[in-house]
Amino acid sequence: MVYELLLVTAVIFVAALPFLYLVGNAQTGWLHHVFQLYLVGVLFAYFSAFWLRSGQTLAMKTWRIRLVNPDGQPITLKQAALRFSLALLGLLLAGAGFWWALFDRDRQFFHDRIVGTRLVRVPRKT
Repeated sequence: MVYELLLVTAVIFVAALPFLYLVGNAQTGWLHHVFQLYLVGVLFAYFSAFWLRSGQTLAMKTWRIRLVNPDGQPITLKQAALRFSLALLGLLLAGAGFWWALFDRDRQFFHDRIVGTRLVRVPRKT
């Protein structure tokens, strides 16, 4: 998750540049809220694009983890949107959605349990 955070931080920095260049100061007022929504949209685009295409973000590829349905098939856009929303909510609640995995019988995150997705190990290529 730390590696994912580093990559996401870079994505946010790159995405913020054109917005702030075009709009200017977005520290207060309604522009601040628009900027926040824009960044959440960028994050959703980042995660959903990787999850829908290969089931793996760049960090997940490094750690050989793939996001799939219980039958091993790729997830749908609806699942990606719900998983992203629940994961974001879990983060906003002091990471509760991620702490959930410590107590879950299958070691699944809360958002995976609700959406019906799984993180699986990808075997090494020989």
